[in-house]
Amino acid sequence: MVETKELIAEIVGIEPGSSLAEVVAGRADILALTQQTHDAALMPAEPGGLTHAERAALACRIAKINDAKDFEEHFGTLLDNSGASGDTARIADIWFDGGGDNRLRALIRHVDLVAHAPKDATRRDIELLQEAGLTDADIVRLSELVAFVSYQIRVAAGLRLMRGLA
Repeated sequence: MVETKELIAEIVGIEPGSSLAEVVAGRADILALTQQTHDAALMPAEPGGLTHAERAALACRIAKINDAKDFEEHFGTLLDNSGASGDTARIADIWFDGGGDNRLRALIRHVDLVAHAPKDATRRDIELLQEAGLTDADIVRLSELVAFVSYQIRVAAGLRLMRGLA
């Protein structure tokens, strides 16, 4: 697996020895925490009610929604390596709505809502997840996943802007 620090550097195109590489090196603590969060959000030892495959598929979906092709490829690789099949693998397809699986429909609906328009999410959206069988702990896990993937995509976007100014 590519470490987050290396992944972001690769995605952004940070050249070793460049001024941007120096800036990034000065924030190694943040990048180390980003790696830990990546692992915790996508491949925790105890995944709870969200499997590793579901997490990778949802992360891939978020990357697609944000038109973040490099992250889509990264999360797609995690999904491929998870051994996912059937509807779980289809979660990454932004045209798939969960089919007849109420739980998947609720997961996808929520991720799409929060990835597109987080300010539009309401208490009712959380209730829909609960009604679909997600526990409060799994709702928190899902929220952490959406927040982390969005953060990671935005860090890369910010670094691209900085690279353009350097």
